[in-house]
Amino acid sequence: MKLPHHLTIKNGHLLINGQDCVALAEKYGTPLYVTSEDRVVEQFESYKKALGARYPKVQVLFAAKANGNLALIRALAAKGAGADVFSSGELQLALDAGMAPEKLLFNGSSKTPADLKLAVEKGVTVSLDSLDELHQLDAVATEAGKTVKVSFRVNPALEVPTHPKIATGLATSKFGIPHKEIPAAYKEALACTSILPVGIHCHIGSQILDVEPFARAAEVMVRIAKELTEMGVKLEFIDLGGGLGIPYHHDTDPAPTPEDYAAKVVPVFKAGMEACGITPELWVEPGRSLVADSTVLLTRVNSTKKAHKRFANVDAGFNLLIRPAMYDSYHEVIVANRADAPLTTEYTVTGPICETGDILAPDRKLPEVTAGDIIAVLDAGAYGYAMSSQYNSRPRCPEVLLHGTEVALMRRAESVGDITGTMERPPWQK
Repeated sequence: MKLPHHLTIKNGHLLINGQDCVALAEKYGTPLYVTSEDRVVEQFESYKKALGARYPKVQVLFAAKANGNLALIRALAAKGAGADVFSSGELQLALDAGMAPEKLLFNGSSKTPADLKLAVEKGVTVSLDSLDELHQLDAVATEAGKTVKVSFRVNPALEVPTHPKIATGLATSKFGIPHKEIPAAYKEALACTSILPVGIHCHIGSQILDVEPFARAAEVMVRIAKELTEMGVKLEFIDLGGGLGIPYHHDTDPAPTPEDYAAKVVPVFKAGMEACGITPELWVEPGRSLVADSTVLLTRVNSTKKAHKRFANVDAGFNLLIRPAMYDSYHEVIVANRADAPLTTEYTVTGPICETGDILAPDRKLPEVTAGDIIAVLDAGAYGYAMSSQYNSRPRCPEVLLHGTEVALMRRAESVGDITGTMERPPWQK
């Protein structure tokens, strides 16, 4: 199996950032998320370099929904990242991490009045998803005596090669305003009291392994930019979204890089801007491609069983990594304490949740597995802990961050007390 360079095998054990996964599991317990901060920063810098070499004004925004740990967002903020945020919580995390408000974009198709009020209060640009939202935001900003910068999210009506549940630029998607209606939306925004349209925004989907759809989206966006410029809209940025995929099947998936993305997309963008006679900032919103392969989920084998197939029953389930159950997603698995042993036996790796669908990895060739072995689930840094739950009243696991040779908790393990801490006793039960 091909591994990214921050994952290595030594003396039969899997290492991440040079740290022994088995030793980490012994020290912090399992299940356990382990993340390489160095890998996240490396991926971020690769976007900056690839895009910046082709266009002078670039801003990389981290899609905070992919991984909401404050330590990771703080590390990215220190390198100049902004963030695409989808809730008041993500907005507050980005600000707490030290990101400047002007480097944030408040995205989302169903913002609450409290969301809009917070965006106005903090001076954050809002990506509008409807005309209804435009007028709600205008009223909030007018009441606050402020002018708020906005973009509209464009629905480019593009088919993309990804799972239907994460294809966001389809004509049938819940996101955005149909591209043909965008000029009229900006005309309405220009007539508002407290709204200043300064950008346009789109996002076509996630886990896309072909760069061609991104170029097609850029073509739609530069065409719209020309119409808006001719209307008198002064564009400060054009946000092309994120969605670049990663090779979850390490040996077979195509693996487009930020360099591949930039080489395909920036020429389209640059030519379009030259035709418009403007030089707005180019914004992109990578999430998965920044953080996914930075992280392994370590889980201990509780027992094995031979029934209609062989099962390896582990202590992490879809309460901690829901992607396989929700999307039929594939994650490579390695027996971390016998990482170089021959792959002799087929197992289905299953979790402890009371659901038949709690399967992390079906039908995988592994070494002979016994209780106590440590299995590493790879590429768990995006939509892993971020989508976790306390189902079956299982407290969520700790997260460890690696920085060079340093190791530290970036989130402690939960307890049952954390689950019950927000519960109240109704008065009739006292």
